[in-house]
Amino acid sequence: MPLLTGAEPYHHRGGETAVLLCHGFTGSPASLRPWAAHLAGQGLTVSLPLLPGHGTRWEDLRVTGWQDWYAEVDRELRLLRERCERVFVAGLSMGGALALRLAARHGDAVSGVMVVNPANRVHGLGARALPVLRHLVPTTRGIGSDIAKPVQREPGYDRVPLHAAHSLRAFLRLVDRELPQVTQPLLVLRSPQDHVVPPADTARILARISSTDVTEVLLEHSYHVATLDHDAARIFEESTAFIDRLAPEGCLPGAVKEPGLGKEGTTARG
Repeated sequence: MPLLTGAEPYHHRGGETAVLLCHGFTGSPASLRPWAAHLAGQGLTVSLPLLPGHGTRWEDLRVTGWQDWYAEVDRELRLLRERCERVFVAGLSMGGALALRLAARHGDAVSGVMVVNPANRVHGLGARALPVLRHLVPTTRGIGSDIAKPVQREPGYDRVPLHAAHSLRAFLRLVDRELPQVTQPLLVLRSPQDHVVPPADTARILARISSTDVTEVLLEHSYHVATLDHDAARIFEESTAFIDRLAPEGCLPGAVKEPGLGKEGTTARG
């Protein structure tokens, strides 16, 4: 099955510090590729896999579930641990939930966690009816491209298969129960104006984790897909600083910066 433009997985072999990036539900690596490229430019090893059922057509997502998505990132983490001394996990939206579960289940094998607008629940009037509704209605409208930046689009599905949404709901409930097992340093980057994941999700995550080293950054000029939005440069800079603080030898001195990733559009810490 042909992939959507930009949906190809991204891998870069760098130093002994690695970052595993997890994309969101109905999205693809395209939403995180600029972030991945920036981290690679800092001399880091980077892995950005394509989750099963994503990056092709929504019908392919319908026959997958959270076990498939989690198994893919779990496998990537284990491969990175074989090659690198330290591994950080990161993600956008559902990808943030995947990263948090990796941290909860792998403990000291994960050096730190970075999440952008992480999901904690499936929202909407029909969320509780999904166990029944998925048998009656195959899809609903897509949730992609919530971006403030004019013209910018997120490659992804324009339909959400309800079987997959039901599985996502079950996964997020599972992750919520496991959040107290997250003890690693955590960087949370959150958009106050997010039309997919409300602020209550981040608040719930912060209230339940056991991490004592927590940094929260507000992305004032972006919507949900902040990695492709006005605050993308802020995400790249903050994540690099986070890794450099915890693994000073990870980012190479004088590493090449990605073009156009200056300090424009930065915001104050929240």
